[in-house]
Amino acid sequence: MTTNNELWGRREAAVPRGVGSMHQRFFDRAENAEVYDAEGNRYIDLATGIAVCNTGHGHPRILAAVKAQLDRFSHCSFQVTPYESYIELAERLNAIAPISGDTKSIFFTTGAEALENAVKIARASTGRPGVITFQGGYHGRTLLTLAMTGKITPYKKGFGPFPGSIFQTRFPVPYHGFDEDQAIAGLEALFASSIAPEDTAAIVIEPVLGEGGFYVASYRFMQALREICDRHGILLIADEVQAGFARTGKMFAMDWVKEANGVTADLITVAKAMAGGFPISGVLGKADLMDAPAPGGLGGTYGGSPLGCVAGLEVLDIIADENLCERAEMIGGKLKGRMRALRDNGLSFIGDVRGPGAMVAVEIVKNSDPAQPDPEMTKRIVSAGADQGLLMLSCGIRGNVVRFLPALTMPDAVLAEALDKIEATMLQVNSAQK
Repeated sequence: MTTNNELWGRREAAVPRGVGSMHQRFFDRAENAEVYDAEGNRYIDLATGIAVCNTGHGHPRILAAVKAQLDRFSHCSFQVTPYESYIELAERLNAIAPISGDTKSIFFTTGAEALENAVKIARASTGRPGVITFQGGYHGRTLLTLAMTGKITPYKKGFGPFPGSIFQTRFPVPYHGFDEDQAIAGLEALFASSIAPEDTAAIVIEPVLGEGGFYVASYRFMQALREICDRHGILLIADEVQAGFARTGKMFAMDWVKEANGVTADLITVAKAMAGGFPISGVLGKADLMDAPAPGGLGGTYGGSPLGCVAGLEVLDIIADENLCERAEMIGGKLKGRMRALRDNGLSFIGDVRGPGAMVAVEIVKNSDPAQPDPEMTKRIVSAGADQGLLMLSCGIRGNVVRFLPALTMPDAVLAEALDKIEATMLQVNSAQK
């Protein structure tokens, strides 16, 4: 039997250190919410490939759809000879996207591609160069999306200079003492000091700040952004790469905003959970904006892979048939409830517990103090969880957030087991620090 340590040695010899791996455990097989490593050890997956497998690993309906497509053809490039599944997926997403008016969709392969093309569409439709993003936001690893990303280490360090006309302002995080009014004032100050509103093509925001720590943009803040964009002719782009496809308890996080106050985005970027593990991404947007680039201005050889398209169609059906939006709310509610109970019963390193649906974050601090982040304790929790048979992730502007992204198809018995193991992990690290 090949061991994890042996595989790690081969990895270090063959793969550059620039691509990190949080766990030194090698996937061998997986089914729904459970995975097994090269040594046969079982884990409950609370990472799902960074919010990709919302429908679990190897959902039989997705596998069947992809296998049937493989028997027909695997690739031809939509730019050469189009195919029906691409059109059908666009039609179905257009029908449900929380966007006002007629909608069109285009597909790519990665989230970063989706963001890059959203910027291209925004610039083509407005004739303006400027893009505003938020500190702590994560939009990808290409040079343009790195410029948009609001975290230096490990993403941006050593890779500059970056493309110009990208500006950042601060995301509202009341838990850190920075509220919506201050964030709006910061945006207005940016207009006065760095980029004029009439030169700004788009404001790009994650409705739930993903890599930044699962901080949620309030409905009031989203309404303020919409009003600012409308006043100045700026597009509002919602980056739903991590939050989309039932993760937050709605198909899109922007559905919550639309339901609360009618606010919609002009463009929405999607990827990750869109096809249950098969690579595909997209931009959904107002039809007139999407049509701004000339023919040939958008595309990509692998964009909208036929395998990704049929998997994406199946994902939409599974979300509806298995009530995964409601299940996200149930799973997230149980997880947040257990974490808050531990905090209320004396685990002072558990600070804020937050997140919509099953996009849950636990902020790790010292002595219940938001001003004292504890990234070292965060690392110990993730490591100890793996020893308990849990695959977890960390994130956050300050490196002190444990994030939970469980499969929405997780059986009740596995969820109960996961909750008990998470609690045992928290109690274990608490005991070890005394």
